[in-house]
Amino acid sequence: MINVTQALETILENTQDFGVERIPFMQSVGRVLKENITADRDFPPFDRVSMDGIAIDFSQFQKGQRSFKIEGIQPAGSAQLSLLNNENCIEVMTGAVLPKNTSAVIRYEDVEINEGYATIRVDVIKEYQNVHSKGKDREQGDLLIAIDTKISAAEIGVLATVGKATVAVAKQPKVMIVSTGDELVGVEEVPLSHQIRRSNVFTLVSLLERLNISSETAHITDDKPVLKEKIKSYLNEYDVLLFSGAVSKGKYDFLPEVLDELGVEKLFHKVAQRPGKPFWFGSLVSEHGRRDKVVFAFPGNPISTYVNCLAYFYPWYFKSIGLKQKEEKAILAEDVVFKPNLTYFLQVQLINEDGYLKAMPVKGNGSGDLASLVNAEAFVQLPKTEEVLFEKGGLYKVICYR
Repeated sequence: MINVTQALETILENTQDFGVERIPFMQSVGRVLKENITADRDFPPFDRVSMDGIAIDFSQFQKGQRSFKIEGIQPAGSAQLSLLNNENCIEVMTGAVLPKNTSAVIRYEDVEINEGYATIRVDVIKEYQNVHSKGKDREQGDLLIAIDTKISAAEIGVLATVGKATVAVAKQPKVMIVSTGDELVGVEEVPLSHQIRRSNVFTLVSLLERLNISSETAHITDDKPVLKEKIKSYLNEYDVLLFSGAVSKGKYDFLPEVLDELGVEKLFHKVAQRPGKPFWFGSLVSEHGRRDKVVFAFPGNPISTYVNCLAYFYPWYFKSIGLKQKEEKAILAEDVVFKPNLTYFLQVQLINEDGYLKAMPVKGNGSGDLASLVNAEAFVQLPKTEEVLFEKGGLYKVICYR
């Protein structure tokens, strides 16, 4: 049995490169960018009017002129006009090109327009006021979005403005999620007294959807030949297999044995943690010597499946696609007593108090208490130690799931 740190290190040593694909930019939210995005021209691409008003030759104002004949109108989206007489002005709209031969914009609120003349009513203006100068934000060729950025709505706007109709992103892994066990029945079925409905597989599907990963699901009964046949086909078709159940020491927990017979190398089985101790992880080595298939086999208890996906699959995925994961910490809001010398993933509610994130323990009934997930929003990772008391005020890593 290995500790949590060793387990995570082993998993992160077996990440995969799924390649790159180009997709329409409007489908890229949540995906990881795999190209640098640069400015295709200056930002803004012209001296841009930033207030509705009039544009004048600033030197005329300096000479004392206050009343200007309106020579024309420069709307947004129209070709640039030229001021023909520097003693005149041009009405300008927000977003328009600053007319040639003008060097300041005075907003409508500061002028009075009467019979084709605009009279400035303020005593002080500045040269190029209310003008967003060409290239002020970015110059052509400047880096706008760096490779390995997670795309959000902010990046979508930038992609659109530089004309990136399609964008290169990290491909997502092909994932199969498998539940096992004769005691499980479908969601729509009425279980007998000795049966329960399948739930873990759908929890995993939802956890992967948070990462924009689509997955397939299957259920296999506790029949070793069937289990072996099905898993063999899944290993050929998918990049990642996620299992829930059949990894403990029960007489029908055939999964570790089947994986070994199919050539999947066990990299560890059992982690010194609670919940989720029987966790199995391995990989399949291809003919070219590459580890290009990985298997996460989580214990069947729902809290075990849930926390192991967050604590191990998520970091593996983030590293595989080149995305850095931020570590969050929270202050323990109450004393916690935990006697086993294991890492403890404690269910908590999070409270933001005086600028500090505090973790309030949530009482549950063990790793089988699926309903307790609804009352919590994170796990605090209490380290493996000989101590049994984790005192209020201690700062610990937190894994959020809301």
